[in-house]
Amino acid sequence: MKKHLLVVPVVALLAACGTTEKFEKRAEYENKRQEKYVERTIDKAPKWMTELPESKSAVYANGTGISRDFSMADEKAKLIALSKICMAAGGEVDKQSKMFMSDTDDVSVERSEMAIRAMCRGTDISGAEIVEIKRISEGSRYRSYALVALPLGEANALATRNDQRRAAAGSKARADRAFNEIDTNNRR
Repeated sequence: MKKHLLVVPVVALLAACGTTEKFEKRAEYENKRQEKYVERTIDKAPKWMTELPESKSAVYANGTGISRDFSMADEKAKLIALSKICMAAGGEVDKQSKMFMSDTDDVSVERSEMAIRAMCRGTDISGAEIVEIKRISEGSRYRSYALVALPLGEANALATRNDQRRAAAGSKARADRAFNEIDTNNRR
């Protein structure tokens, strides 16, 4: 009977060690899987994510986004790239970021949030265009990379048309005021 009582704790201890090892292996596998996703994200990233194209006729910016929804990953990537274009053109973007990090001996925790309002105040970025989008899968999520360009000067046909429309509208308004002034003076 005493032998039996001695064997039970030893068996329980061995079972606990086996269980712990099983969970450690699972955690190790998950860490390795995440590392592979990160390495793949870097390996599959287009060259323009680290080296933007250079041009005298355009400004370039890039962005990346991840989501379980295909379209949302694209939208996130484009929004980040467009906000960079706006700031590069001298505009202001409503952008707020929050980050919390905590490190202990055993665990590192990070939580970050970003909010971007898709408005470029004070700067006209009309004519900005999506040059390229590349997509890869990361487990059950999609990662999109977006390259955006803002043509400069005459290369930006849309901005040139908008400038022409604004100039024509301003000219018409000044002409209307001038004719109203003439009509008012003639009635006196």
